[in-house]
Amino acid sequence: MDHPISRALSYAVVDGFLPLLDSRITHSRTPFDAPEILRPHSASRLWGVTHYGVFVPDLPAPLRYVNTMTLIGAAGAELFDNDHLSAADARNTTTVLSSTAAAGHHHYRSYDSSTECEFAADGSQLRWADDVEIDVDLPRVVVRGRYPAFTVDLELTVSDQVSYFVRTPIYDHLSLLAPYTGTVDGTAVSGLGTFEYARIRSHQALSSRPLPEPLKLPVDFFTYQIVNLDERTQVLLTDVRARGRVACRLAHVRVLGGTTDVYDDVTMDVLEYGEPLVDDQGRSMRVPARIRWTVRDRGTTLLTLDGTVDSELRYGHGRGYVGAYSYTGEFHGDAVAGSAYLEWIDVQPQL
Repeated sequence: MDHPISRALSYAVVDGFLPLLDSRITHSRTPFDAPEILRPHSASRLWGVTHYGVFVPDLPAPLRYVNTMTLIGAAGAELFDNDHLSAADARNTTTVLSSTAAAGHHHYRSYDSSTECEFAADGSQLRWADDVEIDVDLPRVVVRGRYPAFTVDLELTVSDQVSYFVRTPIYDHLSLLAPYTGTVDGTAVSGLGTFEYARIRSHQALSSRPLPEPLKLPVDFFTYQIVNLDERTQVLLTDVRARGRVACRLAHVRVLGGTTDVYDDVTMDVLEYGEPLVDDQGRSMRVPARIRWTVRDRGTTLLTLDGTVDSELRYGHGRGYVGAYSYTGEFHGDAVAGSAYLEWIDVQPQL
């Protein structure tokens, strides 16, 4: 809902406050040197929400991808809050989304972190009931998922090649390039993945009840896409908006053991929408059928990608969906093609 309060908040934060503090570009070009920040803050009333994620694109069919997307705490944001899943104290709400493109591989559930989870204060061991465990002992991260319909066992060797989507005193969101090996539902897999972490000082931390819609952070569009162009090159594509303001539109390009860079001359176009999807609360969302990305570096086109969404979209990335798409394009003038990972949330007011 486009409420005047949320619109004014969006303009103040996106246009005024965050740009003065954000150092994401600079720190995305230097090695990661702050492992001490990777804490769950599950009992904090300062950091309202934290996120751990492990994402792997470009798996063999029918898997296509596997994700482990977690939120600890309530975000107080339009995109991510599903208040009907709130714990008795909203600040104890935590969710897990894990899925692949294979039939039936979809786990989305909320938990009460005060009774159903175990989070070590230093972030070394994270448990959501008997469903998923994430053990963090950098450079090693282990994910073990035991869901009703499928299993996940991954071991990542996390590099110091970091990409920051946001880096401010009130919000950090980063991705670390991470080669992995393991199995997904018994299928052996290996390649390039990513280990991700975020922490946000949300005003939801001040209230045990979910914030009313007009007071939620007015971020209303989010897409994040992971593309492995080859065995060593990974591209992260991000577009985040708040009431028409661009909060983050970046392309991170990183080569394992080589360069890590970030570009902000980026466009994303939806060439065609698919049939809207309706969630279990009756909320409709438009989702893409075909998309195009263009990334330029000092006026020269570095990367073009045309993608066709060709997997079932799985619900539970906040109020949105995840899935896979097939792409073709060019990178530094050379043809590329493959399968990419897609996250998509669009709650923008529709004309």
